[in-house]
Amino acid sequence: MHSNGFMVAYLIIGLMQAILHGSQTAKEEGQQDIQQHSRLVARGKYIHAFEGHRVKPSHTEEYKAAAEKYYNGLIDDPELHVKLTGSWETVIGPELDTFVHILEFENYGGYDRSMELIRTSKHAENFNAMRPFINSRWSQLCQEFAFFPSAPPHNEGGIFELRSYTLQPGSLLEWENAWRVGIEARRKVIAPVGAWFSQVGRLHVVHHMWQYKDLKTRKLMREKAWSQQGWPETVVKTARLADIMDASILSPLSFSPLK
Repeated sequence: MHSNGFMVAYLIIGLMQAILHGSQTAKEEGQQDIQQHSRLVARGKYIHAFEGHRVKPSHTEEYKAAAEKYYNGLIDDPELHVKLTGSWETVIGPELDTFVHILEFENYGGYDRSMELIRTSKHAENFNAMRPFINSRWSQLCQEFAFFPSAPPHNEGGIFELRSYTLQPGSLLEWENAWRVGIEARRKVIAPVGAWFSQVGRLHVVHHMWQYKDLKTRKLMREKAWSQQGWPETVVKTARLADIMDASILSPLSFSPLK
């Protein structure tokens, strides 16, 4: 009798743990799904660090000067093997007075090595010189989608648009499959500067960036894209997978490789 009672209690405890925390098998399968999705959609060669700085409005010029010294110092240091994809100021969007920088590292090993060197070198001093002008910061580590590597440095002028989508957990692969088809239609009008998905930081986030001459051109290009076969269907499929959508207009900083 006592043996049966212990067995019932054990089963009840196990059931409650599964309800509250999820079964170990489900956890392992969920982690495998996440890893599998990343392998399927990622280019895998590089890690891109998105760094956002919310700057004190009265100190933007001092911040820009300090940021230029810091980021140029990183890419000029041959020991770091770091590239600066670009640096921008948000001029329209949900977070004004925010600056976005995208750094490229040679995968996670390169990121670890580079960050260790940054923390123990003159670069730390240059970073600390920016801090008095910053209210808060955020960061993400992202990978490129396999179907679209980031654009090389260029100086074409105009504005950039960073579109960020917070997806429903588990929908990344479905989003990528739809986007992969639709981007071929969109390319006929304009190609994106880059497309990434988050791996560390706020998860289930997709970013893609576009470049236009101005807002009027953006409007015309987006209207033209709707006439391309395949693009409207892609928008319908991907929109239902997103919980939050943000679109920010960015202006490149003077030292940004992408302008």
